[in-house]
Amino acid sequence: MVKMKYAVVFVTAANLKEAKKIASVVVKERLVACVNIVKKIESIYWWQGKIEKSAEVLLIMKTKISLAKKLIKKVKSLHSYKVPEIIMFPIIAGNPDYLKWMEDETK
Repeated sequence: MVKMKYAVVFVTAANLKEAKKIASVVVKERLVACVNIVKKIESIYWWQGKIEKSAEVLLIMKTKISLAKKLIKKVKSLHSYKVPEIIMFPIIAGNPDYLKWMEDETK
């Protein structure tokens, strides 16, 4: 069995300005090694008893699972949403050189 050490984290943001702010802070603080920003996604979801549709921006973050609590706390402190999406998926395999780079670039 592979020990899950690294993860990809999805965070949606209200707009590009918010996404860049969140990405810059979490990279600077070495909570993640990298953030990809995907512009112009459309989200359809339940919120407060009704179906909503929103234009959003998706952040795809690469980090260590051991940093999950700190990362979640930081993103929540920077985010405009009452309940921001912050979900983590373990990386079960990957390019060893890339995983080593992730290790080296996070605290």
